[in-house]
Amino acid sequence: MNFRQAISPPLSVICVASGEGAEDRRCAEGPAVIMRSGLRRWAASRGGLDPERWIEPGPRDGVGPLERVAAVCREVCSATRDVVCRGRIPLVLTGDHSCAVGTWTGVAAAMEEDETLGLIWIDAHMDAHVSETTPSGNLHGMPVAALLGYGSAGLSAPAADGVLGPGRICLIGVRSYEPEEVDLLTTEGIRVYGMDEVRRRGLGRVLIEAWSDLRLICDRVGVTIDLDAVDPRDAPGVGTPVPGGIAGRHLSKALASLPRDGALVGLEIAEYNPFRDKDLRTAQLTLELVRSLFGGPEMNTPMSLEHRYCANNYHPIPVTLVRGRGVHVWDDRGERYLDMMSAYSAVSHGHCHPRLVRALKRQAETLAVVSRAFYGGNLGALAKRACELTGMDRALPMNTGAEAVETAIKAARKWAYEVKGVPHGKAEIIACRGNFHGRTIAIVGLSSEAQYREGFGPYPPGLRTIPYADDGALEAAINDHTAAFLVEPIQGEGGIIVPPEGYLAACARICREHNVLLICDEVQTGLGRTGRLLASEYDGVTPDGLVLGKALGGGLLPVSLFLAREDVMDVFRPGDHGSTFGGNPLACAVALEALDVLLEEGLIERSARLGAGMLEQLRTLKGQVVREVRGRGLFAGIEIDPRVATAREVCERLLAAGILSRETHDTVVRFAPPLVITAEQIGWAVDRLRHVLLTIEQTHRAA
Repeated sequence: MNFRQAISPPLSVICVASGEGAEDRRCAEGPAVIMRSGLRRWAASRGGLDPERWIEPGPRDGVGPLERVAAVCREVCSATRDVVCRGRIPLVLTGDHSCAVGTWTGVAAAMEEDETLGLIWIDAHMDAHVSETTPSGNLHGMPVAALLGYGSAGLSAPAADGVLGPGRICLIGVRSYEPEEVDLLTTEGIRVYGMDEVRRRGLGRVLIEAWSDLRLICDRVGVTIDLDAVDPRDAPGVGTPVPGGIAGRHLSKALASLPRDGALVGLEIAEYNPFRDKDLRTAQLTLELVRSLFGGPEMNTPMSLEHRYCANNYHPIPVTLVRGRGVHVWDDRGERYLDMMSAYSAVSHGHCHPRLVRALKRQAETLAVVSRAFYGGNLGALAKRACELTGMDRALPMNTGAEAVETAIKAARKWAYEVKGVPHGKAEIIACRGNFHGRTIAIVGLSSEAQYREGFGPYPPGLRTIPYADDGALEAAINDHTAAFLVEPIQGEGGIIVPPEGYLAACARICREHNVLLICDEVQTGLGRTGRLLASEYDGVTPDGLVLGKALGGGLLPVSLFLAREDVMDVFRPGDHGSTFGGNPLACAVALEALDVLLEEGLIERSARLGAGMLEQLRTLKGQVVREVRGRGLFAGIEIDPRVATAREVCERLLAAGILSRETHDTVVRFAPPLVITAEQIGWAVDRLRHVLLTIEQTHRAA
C-alpha cells in the first residue's frame, strides 16, 4: 500500500480493554463507555467502518504485570498492522498508555520499507521511564522509552530495534516528569513542548509546528493523546489527573486545524477512567477530539459547533433541543422531553404559546425596533399595564434581568444622593449572601459565590452582603449611607431558599424606618411562578422598587422592567440611562400579550393549585438521596445528599428518563415547569424522579 496515495482512508476502531499497566485498573472499562457515549454512532454515520475489534488481557494467574502488558501489546501490534495494511486508519481506544508500544509498532510494521513514522505525543507526563527510574512502577509511564528501544525487554520487545528514531517524537502538554526522563529525551533529541510554552504560544501554533517539523523528516505521523494532558476541570475522568493542563476546547480546535495532507496514519486515545467521570464530560470530550481530527457528518452539529466556537462559560446537559410546544421539547433525534426547567422561568407560558407567537408575528411584520430616540406604539401601554398590576408608579424598560438590576442599582444610588442626602460617592447597596442578581461587574460585586467573582475584580465600592432570611442582620448593617436593600423573595440560584414567613415584611418595616429603598428582584419568582403575581405578596409587601424579567418575554424575547415609586424613578433625566433595544415595539407587544395570557388563562392560580400538589408529592421522596424539598407554587428545589450523588448526576439520569431539569450549586435539582403543565404531567415527572432516585440509592448501597 502506498500511503502517499491515500488521502482519507476509512477508520477501524480497536478497543483495548486493559488497565494492566495503569495505577487504577478500572480504566480498562473506558473504551466500552466511550463507544456507548456516541462514538459507535458517529463512526457508523461516517461510513466505511469496520466492526470494532476488542482486545483484553489474558488470565492473571502466575503471570506478572510486565508479561501481561507485553502480551496485550503484541495483540495490539497485530491489530494495528492489519488495519494499516488494509488501507485504513486505526483509532485505538486504550485503558492505559503502555499499550502505545503495540499501537505504533504495528503501524510502523505495516508501512512501506522506505517510509518513516513520526509521533505527536500529547500527555501530561513524559512517559520516558524505564524500570529502574519509575517512582510508581506503573508500566504506563514507560512507552516513550520503549518505543525508542530502552527499558524492560518484555515491554520493548515488540519495538526492540526502536520504532522511533531520534527527533521523531514531539511531546506536547508535558508538566509532570523526572530528571531521568529529561536526560533520556535530551539524548534522543526529542522536542518537548511544556505547558508554559503551550500557554505562551498557543496550542494551535505549537501543534502545527510539531506536525510541520515531523513532516520534514517523516512520511507518516501518528497522534497519541493521554487524556490527562487536558485540564482536570474539563476532563475529570482520567487515571492520573494533573492540574493546569490544556483546555479541552483548545485541544479540539487545534486538532481540527491540522493539515489534511494524507500523512495521518493513526490516532490513539488513552487512560479514560469512567469511574471518575460521573457526568460523562470526559467521554463527550473524547468524542469531540475524534470528530475534530477526522471530520465526518456530525462535525457541524449544533453541539460540535458550540464546543468549537463558543466561549466555554456553560456546561450544558448533553442534549440538543430543536423544537418546543407547551410543556414539551424535542431533540435533534426526535426524542421528546418534559421540560421541568422552563429556562429559569423564562418559559412560564410554555414553549411557543400560540397567542404570543401571533403577537410576535403581527408586530414583526409591522415595526420591530426604532430605539428610544423616538416614541414607540406599545411602550406606554406596557408600562401602564405593568404599573397597574404591581402597584408601582413608573417603569423603565430594559432587555435582560441583569440590565434591570443594574438599572435599579443606578436609580437607588442617585436617589440616595438627590433625595436622601447621602454624600456623593458614599452610597451603599446591601444584598444577601447566596443571591443571584446577574453577572455584570457591579452585580458580581454583590455575589458571595467564589466562582462568580474570581478573576473579575476590582469591584465597585459600596456593595455589602448580609445573611439571607435574617432581618436582624439587615437592621445592624444599615447606616446613614445605605441607599437600598436588594433582595430576592426566594433565592432561586441559591437553591430555592424560602425565607421564614414574615421575613420580607420585617425587612420592609426596617427599610421604612431608616429611609432605605426595598428593591425586590423578582426576575425568576415574579409573574406567577410562586402562585402569586409576585412572591413578595406572600408577606403583603409592596416594595419601593421591583425588577421583572424572564417570563415577561413570554419565552420568545428578552424583556425586563425596573418599576419603582415616582420619587425614585424621577431621579432619571434624559441621557442618564438608556438602551437601544429596551422597550422596542416588538418586545413590548409580546410582553403585553404575556401579561394578558397570564391573567386571562388563570396561570397564577394554576401555579398555586398545582404547585401545592407538586410539592406534596416531592416531599414523599425524602430519604437516603433527598435531604429536603423547598419551594412555593411551581418553584421547587430538591436537595440531594452529596454523600450519595450530585445533583448533576440526577439531572443526567432524568434526561435519560425523558425529563429536563438542571442542578444548582451541585446539590439542588430544580423542578420549575411551565405554568401550563397539568397535574397528570407533574405526577408522571415525580414518578420518573422517584425511579431515578431509587436507582441511585441501590447503586450507592452496592458500592
